[in-house]
Amino acid sequence: MESYDKGDSSKPLIEKTVGDFFDEISNHFASRDALVSTFEKKRLTYKEFQNEANRCARSLMASGIQKGDRVGIWATNCAIWTIIQFATAKTGAILVNINPAYRLHELEYAIKQSECNHLLIGSGFKDADYAKMVAELIPGLAKGDFKPFPHLRGVIHLEKTDLPGFVPWEKWINSSEKVSASALEERQASLKSEEVINLQYTSGTTGFPKGAMLTHRGILNNGFFVGERMRLTENDRLCIPVPFYHCFGMVLGNLACVTHGSAMILPAPHFSPLATLQAVAQEKCTALHGVPTMFVAQLNHPDFKKFDLSSLRTGIMAGAPCPIEVMKRVISDMHCREITIACGMTETSPVCNMTQIDEPLEIRTSTVGRVMPHQEQKIVDPATGQILSRGTQGELCYRGYQVMRGYYNNPQGTREVIDKEGWMHGGDLAIMDEKGYVQITGRLKDMIIRGGENIYPREVEEFLFTHPKIAEAYVIGVPDAHYGEQVMVWIRMKDDQKMTAEEVRAFCKGRIMDYKIPHYVKFVTEFPTTITGKIQKFRMREISIQELNIPHAA
Repeated sequence: MESYDKGDSSKPLIEKTVGDFFDEISNHFASRDALVSTFEKKRLTYKEFQNEANRCARSLMASGIQKGDRVGIWATNCAIWTIIQFATAKTGAILVNINPAYRLHELEYAIKQSECNHLLIGSGFKDADYAKMVAELIPGLAKGDFKPFPHLRGVIHLEKTDLPGFVPWEKWINSSEKVSASALEERQASLKSEEVINLQYTSGTTGFPKGAMLTHRGILNNGFFVGERMRLTENDRLCIPVPFYHCFGMVLGNLACVTHGSAMILPAPHFSPLATLQAVAQEKCTALHGVPTMFVAQLNHPDFKKFDLSSLRTGIMAGAPCPIEVMKRVISDMHCREITIACGMTETSPVCNMTQIDEPLEIRTSTVGRVMPHQEQKIVDPATGQILSRGTQGELCYRGYQVMRGYYNNPQGTREVIDKEGWMHGGDLAIMDEKGYVQITGRLKDMIIRGGENIYPREVEEFLFTHPKIAEAYVIGVPDAHYGEQVMVWIRMKDDQKMTAEEVRAFCKGRIMDYKIPHYVKFVTEFPTTITGKIQKFRMREISIQELNIPHAA
């Protein structure tokens, strides 16, 4: 039996735009809660949420934003982020998700590579002041000079501000009065479900992050079928502590809710175990999302037992393998008896595999479930491309409505991952059993997954190469009991140069995201290589594990 499976197609795909389907749901569930932001003390019904999204959409049009224009959002989770998500969809603008943890180097790259036309920013994340960073990147901002970003036409601040060059949200949103409701309706009616409306940056097979172009059809249906697997209804209330910039928050969270008339509950701007527990108890949430480390942080919080979590039923754990003991505690102590596991990639909108709510614990911890509806999967020999027999390890490939349109402004990168028959080669090694359950066993790519965050070594390496003392730097992932993997770098210095590990980390601080900064630093004079001189990262990893005395069980 071949390692090929096709998802159920008895329930048809939604052949509508995000905006049109959102309007249908909003009209049907007008008086029910759509969005509750506990930390902002905001509560919107579906009708109120729809009105806010329409108002924001008209403001986008008043700013001259056309179908296909790129609108970047750089902010932590908040009610406005969600409103902007649906407003851009209604206008046909492409929402560019910018990671809140980005630093100058990464922010500059994302704005330039996406050819961003407008940028909306929040106040900041942790110790990062967004306005200060943007002003540093755009020295002439106060005078309306957007060099060195030729496509950029405006920067909107999501809060009150009198900083020169930034348009405050209240002033900007009031420009909606310049555009009629009928003009928005006309724009929305001109859109097609197969058009691109979202650009999400992901670590690709080489170099810097690539912008995956996702369509109405891709993210809308993925959100819908994810909600179906959780059996969401208008009576469900989903707590969303995962970030909106990522597919987990935006699709598995927001779109899974909106396609079912469920309520989106926002506990905090970024993950806080205490705020999440408070929101679940206060709002009587029935569902909760998170990566395993988030669930562990909540279970181990000193005030955990003070909260009544008995309303919980389901949710999704994704981003990293789930230890069976964690799953048992989530089911027993958090009452999430129908918790599910989901797996996929940004390029596939994102979920390709997911467990059912009533499947045995063993299935939910040892596999990532079966293929999703209207999708195809196969496991092939990476060398020949031939489909392997079930039970044999190979590369997992995907095909269907969910596969991205391609990488923005990167046809070569697109050709490297999507073949001529439309199969997406994700780089994961996997095994498919006789019943179609898939187990992820490794990665062809050397991507590091630290606490659910994808880190591509080449990106960190290229940044380290900019240091005048460093001759060569190679980044690997080593096992870690808490995060799954930690970042390690092997460095060869230029002749007569010296550095300490602390100097390496200080060079990275504030210039790349904290989770990408090497946890371990090893200085060497040579690297393990093949006869032809190719670096052997697997040997580097083996040596590092031995030297650091890391248990293989980690």
